[in-house]
Amino acid sequence: MGEEPSSAERSRANERQRRQYARQAPKYDKESDSAERWLYGREHRAWACSWATGVTLEVAIGSGLNLANYPPTVRLTGIDLTPEMLMLARDRAADLGMPVTLCEGDAQELPFPDGTFDTVLSTYSMCSVPDEGRAILEMKRVLKNGGRLILVDHVRSSVAPIYWIQRLMELAPSRGERELTRRPITHVRAAGFLVEENDRSRAGIIERLVAQKP
Repeated sequence: MGEEPSSAERSRANERQRRQYARQAPKYDKESDSAERWLYGREHRAWACSWATGVTLEVAIGSGLNLANYPPTVRLTGIDLTPEMLMLARDRAADLGMPVTLCEGDAQELPFPDGTFDTVLSTYSMCSVPDEGRAILEMKRVLKNGGRLILVDHVRSSVAPIYWIQRLMELAPSRGERELTRRPITHVRAAGFLVEENDRSRAGIIERLVAQKP
């Protein structure tokens, strides 16, 4: 799985991410809509949120694109690294009339006590977390025993030519901090989660999973 970044490396990467997403915030929704319309598929956010129950944490909530998909019984907290993205999420929640607690923070050091949440959910975010393994361990820590982790991510393709295109794209300076060939499920299994649901689609570049903390 590679060598884990040091604390200093994580801090530097986080600061680069903040700057990148602050610049991207005004056009983030439009770019996400285009990517999901033509590449990833639009059904995955609703699928992920349909699994959420009880006290729920969304990690890397961004501009709040998932908010409209949550069941009304969910008590939602959202965390994100970038204040500009959280402002968009706050406006979206207000427009929806949806109560949500939003806070700034790092997926690799979640500011919540152990065993706080029934559900932890994240979509399309593990590609840009400097240490995805550490983030998944943090998600496990804040879950209650028996709680569920729900992830949707774009991952390395199961089709060889597409995989090699992804590898070439990772070398492009314009990609920012995003890694295109990760598979978070490897860290989910290593963390001791029990995978309940798992599927891949779109030439294997979209992977969805539901896993339970024992």
